[in-house]
Amino acid sequence: MSRVNIAERVYNNRWKLDPIIRSLLDTDFYKFLMLQMIWGLYRDTQVTFSLINRTKTVALAREIDEAELRAQLDYARSLRFSKKEMIWLAGNTFYGRRHIFSSEFLRWLEDFQLPEYELTKAAGQYELRFYGPWTHTTMWEIPALAIINELRARRAMQPMGRFALDVLYARAKAKMWDKVERLRRLPDIRICDFGTRRRHSFLWQRWCVEALKEGIGFAFSGTSNVLMAMESDLEALGTNAHELPMVIAALAETEAELAEAPYKIMQDWSRYYGDNLLIALPDAFGTEAFLRHAPDWVADWTGFRPDSAPPIAGGEQIIAWWQQKGRDPRKKLLVFSDALDVETIEKTYRHFHGRVRMSFGWGTNLTNDFGGCSPETQDKTVTRGLEAISLVCKVTEANGRPAVKLSDNLQKAVGEKKEIARYIRFFSEGKPGSQSRSGKKPAAKRRPGKPVKRPPA
Repeated sequence: MSRVNIAERVYNNRWKLDPIIRSLLDTDFYKFLMLQMIWGLYRDTQVTFSLINRTKTVALAREIDEAELRAQLDYARSLRFSKKEMIWLAGNTFYGRRHIFSSEFLRWLEDFQLPEYELTKAAGQYELRFYGPWTHTTMWEIPALAIINELRARRAMQPMGRFALDVLYARAKAKMWDKVERLRRLPDIRICDFGTRRRHSFLWQRWCVEALKEGIGFAFSGTSNVLMAMESDLEALGTNAHELPMVIAALAETEAELAEAPYKIMQDWSRYYGDNLLIALPDAFGTEAFLRHAPDWVADWTGFRPDSAPPIAGGEQIIAWWQQKGRDPRKKLLVFSDALDVETIEKTYRHFHGRVRMSFGWGTNLTNDFGGCSPETQDKTVTRGLEAISLVCKVTEANGRPAVKLSDNLQKAVGEKKEIARYIRFFSEGKPGSQSRSGKKPAAKRRPGKPVKRPPA
């Protein structure tokens, strides 16, 4: 892949539209894995995704021009999968397995188009929503976040001259390479790029990916970005996300179904995938509640991704649960992926080394760490505009019912306040009741079976 002078490219950006998303593969790999299952089992489910800016001090509607945002969103809607991309998806090996995507699913994907969006403003923020079939709205999450984050960075850099941009990227590269040198000192570490959704830009993410590939060699296990995996001959990595249990929980008719939702979706997942793709995401409604009621077969899954608890505390909690279930943690995998910086990676690695297999999905601090890099130190618009913010796009409704995510950090809870309170009460008590939404007596609770590791015929 040819190297691009990023500073020169930014400075020369004078054409009418410079598309941020140029391919539908410019998204996270787990979106395709989840999409195949959603298409197979839940294609009639209607789901709404909504933009949520947790950094309330940043007024996105005042920083990003609405016409530019609409132009980028509209361009993304014009994209289709190319023949080359479809051939790669059909023929490439993922997680050691060829033909992970069925021919029927790939034929459907050939005509895929991102659905329409709804964009309004309120109190200095954009309200961006995606309504429609789950099979379509799910694919907006990553490109929408990437578009907004890059537009914000472009706006911050707009007043900077050629040499100031050169200095900015030179400092950012030096800062990134210092992290690479620190990671080299950790034997057997496994690092992967999870930085698409909050990246500074596509070009910067690609530079970071190539730097890791050269700098730490085989310790760099791959990227979640499908386009970069294809173009850089890297492993495409990812498993599943919170949207799965969130939607299934929202669809629950009874408290028994609500209690079973996190495990039901895991059984659905195991009908399609196995082995290294059997990574449990336990914190949608709190890791403690998940582990307390998890069926024994969950302990046979390959590993866990503790996503919102502090890495060491969350890892210890899961290791203790494995031991309680009679499993050897040294044969299991923990994938750490929440708010990682190089110091957190080092500390977590040293704490667990030799006790469990580990992998680190490095996100925002890999692909959007420009703190202290700008030479325009007196211009607060520039320095603040280059700071990463906590921006997410989450499921907020499924078939007209409110969706909720609690996580292990309630400051990250998503949903209507009364629904969040209901979920907190329900999952903290941990005992499903007998009343349904309709008032009818629920059907007998189905006993989970052992996961099947083969996709349906």
